[in-house]
Amino acid sequence: MASTFTPLGIELQATGENAGTWGTKTNTNLQLIEQISGGFTQQSIAGGAQTTALSVSDGSTGAVMSHRMIEFTGTISGNQIVTIPLDAQTFYFLRNSTSGSHTVQFKYVSGSGDSFTFSATDKGDKIVFAAGDDSTNPNIKTLAIGTGIASVAADTTPQLGGDLDTNSFNIGIDDAHGINDENGNEQIIFQTTASAVNQIDITNAATGSSPSISATGDDSNVDIVLIPKGTGETKIGTGAANATLTSSGAHNLILDTNSGTNSGTITITDGSNGDITIAPNGTGVAKAVDGGDNTAALKIAGKETIWVPAVAMYPNTTSGCADLAQVELSNGPEIKTLDFDKDSDEFAQFAIAFPKSWNEGTITFQAFFTADSTNTGTVSWGLSGVAIADNDSVNTAFGTQVAPTAKAHSGTANDLDVTAESGAVTIAGSPSTDEQVFFQISRDVSADSLTADAKLLGIKIFFTTDAANDA
Repeated sequence: MASTFTPLGIELQATGENAGTWGTKTNTNLQLIEQISGGFTQQSIAGGAQTTALSVSDGSTGAVMSHRMIEFTGTISGNQIVTIPLDAQTFYFLRNSTSGSHTVQFKYVSGSGDSFTFSATDKGDKIVFAAGDDSTNPNIKTLAIGTGIASVAADTTPQLGGDLDTNSFNIGIDDAHGINDENGNEQIIFQTTASAVNQIDITNAATGSSPSISATGDDSNVDIVLIPKGTGETKIGTGAANATLTSSGAHNLILDTNSGTNSGTITITDGSNGDITIAPNGTGVAKAVDGGDNTAALKIAGKETIWVPAVAMYPNTTSGCADLAQVELSNGPEIKTLDFDKDSDEFAQFAIAFPKSWNEGTITFQAFFTADSTNTGTVSWGLSGVAIADNDSVNTAFGTQVAPTAKAHSGTANDLDVTAESGAVTIAGSPSTDEQVFFQISRDVSADSLTADAKLLGIKIFFTTDAANDA
């Protein structure tokens, strides 16, 4: 009976075989065992994409496949495949020392079993186990050296015996996968974005400081987006203490919607005596709602009005209009008017103590009037003012008169006519808090054409506030 050989080339001698050479063959087998257990060899795989088969040399030393550590060398210009026979069962230390950015795959010569591949940039060391676990589709199982567990096919739940040190490398996680808790339930799931350039940075902190979660990346300005599921809410705080939302330093805190597009804002201004500004978008209104269903608009600084009726005015002593008249009409309300002549300029006066919330700037006005006439001529009203402070002389001249665009009468007797809003009226006397403002209203007949008396019903004063109340 002739000798047989193992898949790694060791000779199994038959009884009575190899007379006179038994000792030599035994020594060769021992050398083979030594080579298989700890031998080192190099295998050049230089060249373009190709397959290199590692073969066994039965009964002799030196075959590349029958070494424990194999170093792949040479300059490669294409992806490489290195194969071993189907019946081989052993483990190897593999080192990729090739030059060139191409993959090196280690696999059985045929079958669909698992293989191991050095990536195009991986020039490290790996331990691989040729399992020989299937006659047609055996698997190559791998364990990385120095960089942690790469893949252990036989153990789907490997455990660490100590801390995991990535040694300046990253941990790669497949899309929609992450970290599970000890019960196997998802705890953190990571989602991927193709060609991502921005990411989250989590930083711990020393005593007295706070850990941080920040957005980083290639873009100059990167938002952080918190997305509840469905109608869920974004909550802060522990539930056992007040939740405080603040700016990270001496900066304003601004609350808006849709990244500020078509949004009102609430701005908390940083600094001593800083304002809190509520600014609705467009014609929106800031509202307050009580515990019931009652809703009211919040009073905010801005444009306000004062109605001054003709009954609150008095004709000037010189060139004054007619005294207040009450007119009874055939239907509806009776009206009280100051009548201004069509042939000469006439004047009337009134006074206002503005609220403290007035910004003490310019004002505008509209005149409300009628005419007992069918004439369609225009009427030009002018207004001027002067502010008088405590202990100041009332004998002070009015400021410059300002008139809105002359308003044409409708042509129907006793129709209401309302002028457009005037331009800015500058009040003389440098207005300030707690002053009385005297006004003079006049008809400028040189600038109008109504051939009848103009009957003034009152004027609407527009002014601007810079505070919500008079506190």
